[in-house]
Amino acid sequence: MATSVPSLYPTLSPAPSPSSSEIFAVSDRSGGRIGASFLGSGMTSLTPAQITFNLLQGAVQFRFSPDAAQELKAALMDLVSRLKAIAARTSQGASRTPEASLEYQHTGDVFLEVFCNPNIWPSPFAAKLLITLRDDRIRLTTEAELTQILDDVSQYLDAVA
Repeated sequence: MATSVPSLYPTLSPAPSPSSSEIFAVSDRSGGRIGASFLGSGMTSLTPAQITFNLLQGAVQFRFSPDAAQELKAALMDLVSRLKAIAARTSQGASRTPEASLEYQHTGDVFLEVFCNPNIWPSPFAAKLLITLRDDRIRLTTEAELTQILDDVSQYLDAVA
């Protein structure tokens, strides 16, 4: 009979909706909070809607404006087109010319950074993003699939439209 050994590291799962005073929340598989960051004095909860990023092992939800989501979507779509161009050139036998990395940054209720080096991925479907989400109390750095984050941003934009 197999026994389960508890992990020393929490595994992320879909994040619960942050309460009205939270900027973002992260949960483990059992639904317990790993961390939450709260609004400081002088800040209002009447800020942008929540976006959910579905990660490889869980999810994170945080406040994000529709304008910032449009900018992120445009940057991700540009990355997809560059990855497709790289794949097309490579399949035709052309030598690979280095492309600039995606380095998206947004400062709002939390600081969001999305990074991807297109030179190491064979296609948009294999590409992964390095995502950092932080404020003065918590920092989350993780990997996510490009296609999943693009889908998450599109769903968010559809929901707030």
